Amino acid sequence: MKLSAGERLFGWMVLPGFVLLLMPLVLFDMYWGHGLWGDFAPVWPGGVYAFAGTVGFLVPLVFLAWVAPLTRMNWKKSKARSLAWAAASLPGLTAGYLVVGVIETAVRPKRRRNWDGDCFSEGGPCWVHVHYPWLWVVGLVATLASAALLITLLVKLSRRAAPATPPSTSEPEAVPTPRSPTGTAGRRPAA
Repeated sequence: MKLSAGERLFGWMVLPGFVLLLMPLVLFDMYWGHGLWGDFAPVWPGGVYAFAGTVGFLVPLVFLAWVAPLTRMNWKKSKARSLAWAAASLPGLTAGYLVVGVIETAVRPKRRRNWDGDCFSEGGPCWVHVHYPWLWVVGLVATLASAALLITLLVKLSRRAAPATPPSTSEPEAVPTPRSPTGTAGRRPAA
């Protein structure tokens, strides 16, 4: 079985593409994670819990900013316009990476043997969960509230944008009823 040039190119691009997608998250954790939760979040208006609520509230919004332009793509109709919509989704993807990076820096390793000294240093994930044990609840509630609000707004906008059904110009034929003496269901007989 001989592969085409496009299939080979796709095969060679899978691993580098995967690494390219994961690298920002790794770098975010390595360079900004401790400073984010140890220095920045405590001085956020309302403190660390308000910061977690803000991040949780942003999750559905950045997802919508990423996905909404992609739903407008139609490759059969116009390739140039589809590429423009794909490019319009990139800011949402970037914002999504930032939000996921902020969340990922507060995730504690599952196994205790992976809890090294860095995990308990100020701003580390273990430190954050010791000092703010309900952080995940605040983030989850904010995410659910934001999603519910967004869904409600989208439903209201779709109802407003939907065209009203025009009145029917033809009436269905009436079926004769036992009460109509002529069997015309209340209509006048033809002259």
